[in-house]
Amino acid sequence: MMKMNNEELKSFLDDKVLQYNNPNFIETDPIQIPHLFKVKEDIEIAGFLAATIAWGNRKMIINNAKKMVALMGNSPYDFIMFHHEDDLEKLEGFVHRTFNADDFRTFIKALRNIYTKHEGLEGIFTLHKGENSLQGGISRFKSIFFEIEHLQRSRKHISDPLTGSAAKRINMFLRWMVRRDNVGVDFGIWKNITPSLLSCPLDVHSGNVARKLGLLTRKQNDARALQELDEQLRLLDKNDPVKYDFALFGLGVFEGF
Repeated sequence: MMKMNNEELKSFLDDKVLQYNNPNFIETDPIQIPHLFKVKEDIEIAGFLAATIAWGNRKMIINNAKKMVALMGNSPYDFIMFHHEDDLEKLEGFVHRTFNADDFRTFIKALRNIYTKHEGLEGIFTLHKGENSLQGGISRFKSIFFEIEHLQRSRKHISDPLTGSAAKRINMFLRWMVRRDNVGVDFGIWKNITPSLLSCPLDVHSGNVARKLGLLTRKQNDARALQELDEQLRLLDKNDPVKYDFALFGLGVFEGF
């Protein structure tokens, strides 16, 4: 494609944000799962679980995320806080790729610990946010999440940026909770974290588009690539850099850019 200067690139991407950052986006995206709920805790728990299994076929992701909340009686927070052991037995047979019923039970117990002892998901990320990024906070979150007795196999389902991961799924979850888009897609219910700290959920689609646009030179989609992309997107909009996730993802998935 023709090389664009910074002003042209920003204009091009801003137009793509407007095209994809609208309620129609919800219909084909896992963000529809937390949109099933009205209560803050239900939204963030449903969002966290949906983001946790957000890899692979998108239709399968959405269907299995719906199964997860159905198994929780469509009341995620109440289930987390008040479940009994026999309730957890009913989760047997759930599976999404490598995330199985044992992982699901581990996550439920970890979430109860977080809401009981750490002021919830928002509390942890608010306390451990960095000055320029949430990536260190994600690493700290993983440590706290698994402070309970847990299955070692479940650890792989939460990424750690400090070990080199781009942490795509949890960065996507944080976008949902923190970013205030005023059009009804991202929730913006976490008020104590500024959207300027968010990082783009870097995956195959957004990474490939970013490279074609000259926003990213590193070939691997890892923590170093995420830092490079973050720096470029913050030059385009320092207050709301991850709005460009809609542009990069939309260009890649819907336009085959």
